[in-house]
Amino acid sequence: MTEQVTRLDAAHLEHARKVADAVMYEGYLLYPYRQSAQKNRTRFQFGVLMPPAYQAVDPSESSASQTECLLECAEDARVLVAVRFLQLQRRRVYRLEPGSGRQREVAALTVAGTEFTAWDEAVEREQQVAAEIGELLSGDLGMTLHIAAGESAEDIVAGAAGRPAGRLIRSWSSIDGVIRLRAERLPGPYGELRLGVRIENHSMPEVPPRDRDEALGCALIAAHALIWVPGGKFLSMTDPPEWAAASVAACENIGTWPVLAGPAGCRDLVLSAPVILYDHAEVAPESAGELFDATEIDEILTLRTLALTDEEKRAARATDACAADLLDRLDDMPPEVFERLHGAIRYLRSAPPDGPGRPETPWWDPGADASVAPETDQVLVGGVPVARGSKVRMLPGARSAGPGGRPPGSPRGADAQDLFLAGRVATVEAVFHDVDGNVHVAVSPDGDPGADLQRVHGRFLYFSADELEPASPAAPQQPAPEEEPA
Repeated sequence: MTEQVTRLDAAHLEHARKVADAVMYEGYLLYPYRQSAQKNRTRFQFGVLMPPAYQAVDPSESSASQTECLLECAEDARVLVAVRFLQLQRRRVYRLEPGSGRQREVAALTVAGTEFTAWDEAVEREQQVAAEIGELLSGDLGMTLHIAAGESAEDIVAGAAGRPAGRLIRSWSSIDGVIRLRAERLPGPYGELRLGVRIENHSMPEVPPRDRDEALGCALIAAHALIWVPGGKFLSMTDPPEWAAASVAACENIGTWPVLAGPAGCRDLVLSAPVILYDHAEVAPESAGELFDATEIDEILTLRTLALTDEEKRAARATDACAADLLDRLDDMPPEVFERLHGAIRYLRSAPPDGPGRPETPWWDPGADASVAPETDQVLVGGVPVARGSKVRMLPGARSAGPGGRPPGSPRGADAQDLFLAGRVATVEAVFHDVDGNVHVAVSPDGDPGADLQRVHGRFLYFSADELEPASPAAPQQPAPEEEPA
């Protein structure tokens, strides 16, 4: 597989891994980053695949996730999958008794001003598998996922002489599972493939877990997958081409969601994560590092962390090495890096640049799209072109509701003003298009004594095209017959 990996653009993979790492550590440790905080006593909420035995305790916790996505590629293409997750490891603290050298387990130990505490850490795990598309078309493949149980020890020393004062023991349970790959050619003229990746936890703890904390020791935490097919082309699951929309809707994703990964334009790489992302997601360049708590704004969270007392920072450092690294980074953050956190404007649509990287007008400015002209645009209402100056009849809420719903033309009854507008004639003032592509018709009711004032202030009533109907023009008056001269 190593030879295959080298064929992938290294920059694309690095881009995807940064996003995947942010997902993997989302919620790992929350502000104020110490284990005594209530919010850090119930941990690991995203992408947790529990051992099957835990379902007897909590049936809502799953032991498997499933990804299905669409792909265009040749049958000799290779599928390469990296399954990544965190595994919990329990950190215990032992004090060495002076003289006897016997070890005694303690909740916390302070040596030379540094505190060491018991805590459930997490270690990154990754397992890679590969297969040829033709092989998957012939039948599903199941590949073993295995992490052996283990233990490590770290001495805690005091003084310049390095006298042992204690010991940290880290231990982790074995994890067993299966990574299943499958592919099928979908019917139709396009020849696309449905690719499936299923991650199953088959771990069997020695003692059936009685609660969530016990089960987490054999769980795959924040499990996700990076899937790439060199030379292939994945279809977007969030914005598929029209011809593939039905096939995308038929895909079944359980506990995860696949999006195009890597920078814009990369189509051979997918990130299937336990949180909903958009295609080609990226970490904001202003972010100076992981804060583990993406529900907060970086600037606010940084300021709050810097405001922690020395005692609170000491407790955070003793909790987890990730928290200690975070505090070190924030304490030493240069002013110019902090200033970048204050904010940035990103445009959702491209526009002709008015300078380096800056659009001429923002996407929300009416002048950003010269193809839209509310004063002259028109829309079909009942098959009749309607534009500024047209006469229409207002039918508030007269949208087709489908079988069993409200019949066309009936008022919705949710707004008392509708009762006064239904059936009245109005004059079209403008036809507007919003950023989502919807059309809104601005009208002024005929006979409204305040219409002229409202028009000056640009205040109108707005309807969709299916809430209007063309008003029948009044029959032209016939000129009075001229009298014959006497």
